[in-house]
Amino acid sequence: MKLFEEYAIKNLLLRNRIVMPPMCMWQAGKNGLANQKHFVHYVTRAVGGVGLIIVEATAVSPEGRIEPKDLGIWNDEQKNSLKMLVGECHHYGAKMALQLAHAGRKGFDDANIVAPSALAFNSEYGIPHELTQPEILQKVDDFKTAALRAVEAGFDMIEIHAAHGYLVHEFLSPLTNKRADEFGGSLENRVRFLKLILAAIKEVIPENVLLEMRVSASDYQAGGIDMDEMVKIVDQVKNYLDLVHVSSGGLTENPVKSYPGYQVEFSRIIKEKCGIPTIAVGLIDSPDLAEEIIENGRADLVALGRALLRNPYWVLNAANANKYNAFIPEMYQRGFKR
Repeated sequence: MKLFEEYAIKNLLLRNRIVMPPMCMWQAGKNGLANQKHFVHYVTRAVGGVGLIIVEATAVSPEGRIEPKDLGIWNDEQKNSLKMLVGECHHYGAKMALQLAHAGRKGFDDANIVAPSALAFNSEYGIPHELTQPEILQKVDDFKTAALRAVEAGFDMIEIHAAHGYLVHEFLSPLTNKRADEFGGSLENRVRFLKLILAAIKEVIPENVLLEMRVSASDYQAGGIDMDEMVKIVDQVKNYLDLVHVSSGGLTENPVKSYPGYQVEFSRIIKEKCGIPTIAVGLIDSPDLAEEIIENGRADLVALGRALLRNPYWVLNAANANKYNAFIPEMYQRGFKR
């Protein structure tokens, strides 16, 4: 099965095409440090055979946290708390990415939430402060500095969180960006914040560290981002990117009808129309579905979220069932002998 074969993106060789997507644990203290809970959680999935692990949304500044117990990477102490985790996951064969994030108007601290425009997410959130242009440039620098710390912590890849209704997505969508300056209005202007972030990071990270972004390919609401518009967005920034992680929704409270593989078509379209490798994600939990996605070229990598929460050894079990045991750790091999 192609699912269990090695896959190379530029210089980065993955042992298989299975990704653990970023999923918030809310287990850090108020200091944003990674701790033993994170160590056990991520290293277990590395032992379990995952090819690429993307560590959960990690805030680039204190007000950028979604919840008060989110990870952070706005200081060196936080960076150092991630080093051992990255090193141990590497020891067990996984490659490591870090999702850099800012919550925007969906931040936990109503007194300090910010956004491109002063529009609340819902009645449970406060009205955000509308960022000034100097503040926007400071946020770009926050992402840049966080990326440098991620490199120093040993990550192989950096993911920019431009999905699910958080700050970068809020700039991209006309539903949440009502600005009249160079950061709002036209598509080019709405993409400017993202482009500045990617350009700033690309200037300072080594060539061997990959850069990718997670997107919401549809806002599922009239007047918002749809598939055609997302293709145009990706086309504007793809020269900075090695990969696009394709999700959807999250900008508003509009319900989304989900089912296994419901976002895969978005991945296929971006891969084909933009000519860039993609990660497909969305209730994918069977090896057959994952293989079909890869085999038919609908994505280059497949992310399993809930499936890996339920079973950290999903990869080993699925690979063994298909007689592919190349990455079973030595200490577990007798458990898979027939």
